Amino acid sequence: MLSMVLDIRRVMPRIGTRKLHHLLLPQLVKADIKLGRDGLFSYLKYRHLLIRPKRSYTKTTNSKHWMKKHPNLFADMKVERPEQALVSDITYVRSDEGVHYLSLVTDAYSRQIMGYELSHEMKAEDTVKALNRAVRARSYSGECIHHSDRGV
Repeated sequence: MLSMVLDIRRVMPRIGTRKLHHLLLPQLVKADIKLGRDGLFSYLKYRHLLIRPKRSYTKTTNSKHWMKKHPNLFADMKVERPEQALVSDITYVRSDEGVHYLSLVTDAYSRQIMGYELSHEMKAEDTVKALNRAVRARSYSGECIHHSDRGV
């Protein structure tokens, strides 16, 4: 049993229990071994052969920093017109080339993307570039606040 598991894991080192069980099933039937998925899971756990899941997200926010935190003007604000508040956020995009960071500035009223910047690294300069694009794209001249989740 152990050799069957290790043979498959040599070729596919990150294969999980369900898929491993599916691949082993013909060999188990041939060897007259009756073992369900949960039994295989227990066996792998006993042998310390379970695969730990990869972290499924990239952390983009750290709000517990030492830098000055500005008051949240957006919390109690009632957004009643376009471009009254621009909201910034950073998300990541996975591609064949690796992880890219997308800085977005969105109009809180219309949800329209006003500015963006895509880069290989998560830098403050990229958020500033996205904000500058958003400011240049504004159609209205009224007051506007910029809100972010204060992440660094």
